[in-house]
Amino acid sequence: MRKKVILKIALIYPFFVGIFLFLPAGSLCYWEAWLYAVVLIIPMMITANYLAKHDPALLERRLKMKEKEEKQKRIVGLFRLPFLLGFLIPGFDYRFNWSEVPTALVIIANGMVFLGYLIVFLVFRENTYTSRIVEVETGQKVISTGPYSIVRHPMYAGMILMFLLTPLALGSLWGLTIFSFLPVILVFRILDEEQFLRKELPGYSEYCRKVQCRLIPYVW
Repeated sequence: MRKKVILKIALIYPFFVGIFLFLPAGSLCYWEAWLYAVVLIIPMMITANYLAKHDPALLERRLKMKEKEEKQKRIVGLFRLPFLLGFLIPGFDYRFNWSEVPTALVIIANGMVFLGYLIVFLVFRENTYTSRIVEVETGQKVISTGPYSIVRHPMYAGMILMFLLTPLALGSLWGLTIFSFLPVILVFRILDEEQFLRKELPGYSEYCRKVQCRLIPYVW
């Protein structure tokens, strides 16, 4: 599985970058896209290699794509179009020069994207049950240590940080108008997911009383 996943990342994600960033940009001189690709793909490959070696069961869970709950299927459906447009628009922004982001801000934004992915990695290391879909497996326990001691959904917090800063990392202000919808969609996913976990995961209600914030400490 290790070689299969690494090969998948090495082939699919560069293809994704080419189609969704460089093709709309109409140029390989889109340096912001090159930087973003390095910041995104290299940590992904390192993480996949780590999971394949230390937690192959989690890596297999992360390959699941099809939601089981009907409401979650609808929420994921709402997520797809803004996600794709959020990556396409920066390329067109570059091609037609719709907006301009200072170089320093592009670099800072890429640093924040990396930080967001680092948070996701810490979640993977802490919780072997971090499935891509909403489910509860046999023997699954509530995790309340590490990032889970700060907020109830640290992976979503890391994802929001990544997605919100992605347009700036790609040098586009217009992309922000699309990715700004993603946190709202994730909030709906979280609220529905918590209802499911309260019913299906023993001890989750007690955990919610202990850790009261879902995404942002002292805020929500």
